Amino acid sequence: MNWRDYWNQDTPIYTGERHKLLHYRLVANDIIGLISSPDAIVLDYGCGEALFADKVAAKCARLYLSDAAPLVRDRLKERFGSNPRITVVSTDDVSELPEASLDLIVVNSLVQYLSLDEFRSLLKLSRDKLKDSGRLILGDIIPPDISPLTDAKALLSFAWRGGFLRSAVAGLARTAFSDYRRIREEVGLAQYSEEEIVDLLSDAGFSPERAERNLGHNPARMTFVGRPVQDLDAEDATER
Repeated sequence: MNWRDYWNQDTPIYTGERHKLLHYRLVANDIIGLISSPDAIVLDYGCGEALFADKVAAKCARLYLSDAAPLVRDRLKERFGSNPRITVVSTDDVSELPEASLDLIVVNSLVQYLSLDEFRSLLKLSRDKLKDSGRLILGDIIPPDISPLTDAKALLSFAWRGGFLRSAVAGLARTAFSDYRRIREEVGLAQYSEEEIVDLLSDAGFSPERAERNLGHNPARMTFVGRPVQDLDAEDATER
């Protein structure tokens, strides 16, 4: 089993329904805070179940929800199929979107499940699809020095504030014996330093910047903003 297969099923990653709801509500609010215009075209790449996507869509002109797992896409279509502002697509279908058509691309808590080649391809794809004034958001990047214990502490803190501490403790115990732990040990999670992400974004044609806070509940992880660097040769030709 690989990560794509793992996410194409019901998983124990959320410790209960309240955890799932609060997680997706927090991420949705974070994305809403990134939308700079009601006319914006937004892509949530690797969106998961995106339970509050309708709230995000209400703040922009078009919201693309993209996920690699067919099961997840089926649920998204069932939940949001009647919303004219939301379009559900596979991650492969993103390449069919018009170039330079998106104002905002959010990639949250996904990079850790990608190989380096897949990550580079995603950065190139994002650069092609973003408008010159657009932004790429890479959220929940795991730094090399973070441990599963740090993640567990962040979850328990979130659970304490959200009122699901008991289910969080039980959920952590279940995860210890789940496929998630086995795959994490066998396949691993990609971890990057700030300098590595900056270099990768720069190589892909972005001006990179680390955000002040991470998307979601875990402050030990990192979020980065990439803004397309303009083609200087094209600019010079235009001026001439």
